[in-house]
Amino acid sequence: MFTDPTSNLLTSGPYGLIFASFVPFFFDIPVSTWFRIFGVRFSNKSFIYLAGLQLLLSSWKRSLLPGICGILAGSLYRLNVFRIRKAKFPEFITSFFSRLSWPSIGNPPTTPARNLAGNVPSYTTRQRTYPSAVASSATEPSEDAVATLVSMGFDQNSARQALVHARNDINAATNILLEAQSH
Repeated sequence: MFTDPTSNLLTSGPYGLIFASFVPFFFDIPVSTWFRIFGVRFSNKSFIYLAGLQLLLSSWKRSLLPGICGILAGSLYRLNVFRIRKAKFPEFITSFFSRLSWPSIGNPPTTPARNLAGNVPSYTTRQRTYPSAVASSATEPSEDAVATLVSMGFDQNSARQALVHARNDINAATNILLEAQSH
């Protein structure tokens, strides 16, 4: 009987988040491959942009505003407007999530072990040992890891230094290099 005229104004879904992620994708991820299809030159990133364009235009007027707002939000974050990159969550939120045992956040996994008193399992934490910083700084990074980072568009010397700092962990070295580029 009653219809809300504004209910069909905007499309639902994570359009803002999706389009905000296009900004760092454009600036931070280098093009690694160029190819031609019917004489038109494309990069390995082109099809991601085409999928985004299709999503943006899928509901036309309803998806255009959330998409543009997402791109604007991603740009404001990229430009560090209002020093948004330094924003912190309130302490009660961070303490709540730090108490949760999520392996994806970095807490070590727990394994159940039998208690001597009976069948009640007690949880023990596996201890992780890491090489000391002095020993790892003397370790020379592998040429394959340096070549991988160079193929991503990073300078050879910067790649080598990042690998030494990251203890030859290529993922951590990539993060170090990307952080250095954003400053």
